[in-house]
Formats: sequence, C-alpha cells, structure tokens
Amino acid sequence: MLAIIETGGKQHRVEVGQIIKVEKLVSAPGDAVSFDRVLFYSDDKNAVQVGKPFLSNFAVSGKVVAHGKARKVIVYKQKQRKGYRRKHGHRQPWTSVEITAIGGGIPA
Repeated sequence: MLAIIETGGKQHRVEVGQIIKVEKLVSAPGDAVSFDRVLFYSDDKNAVQVGKPFLSNFAVSGKVVAHGKARKVIVYKQKQRKGYRRKHGHRQPWTSVEITAIGGGIPA
C-alpha cells in the first residue's frame, strides 16, 4: 500500500513501516498521530484513488518516534558601504514519524 499525504505544507509519499521526517508536531514520543489529508492511495492490486483535492474516507496513522532540529542555516545580510550587517542562524524543528497503517476503503 502506498499513499501521498500532506502535512506541514509539504507532501510525503508513505508506505507502512516507513519512517518520515515532518514539520514539528505537538506530540510526545510514542504518541499516535493521524494524517487525514490524503491526496492519493494505491493498494497492492494497483487500484488507485486520487483525491479532489483530498480523499474523504482515508486516513494514515503513525507513531511519533523522536523530535529534533535540522542543521543550522546561516542568514547574512549586508548593505554595501552603509555599515549594515546582520547575521542570524536558524534550525528547523522536525518530528520523526513511523507509519503504522493506511486505512480506508475503495468503493466498488
């Protein structure tokens, strides 16, 4: 089974047992999470459903594995000959999620 979900403004192609990194979720490690914004679904028999924009009868469930931060990105601004310099760093937080089930049914 395969699905494409949307979370945190990004789309992720997921399968059962896969571990993905998504934008930070407000959940503790070990908590169950559910993604109901499913854009695409395909099962092992090549039956395909495409949402317009989302599938209303599907949900992808998972388990929070860990939280963390990405590598630091340095943002540097400067204006020539004006004495203006700014240096900022940013570390984007993420949540690691293990996909446990892709649920829903395909109407016959």
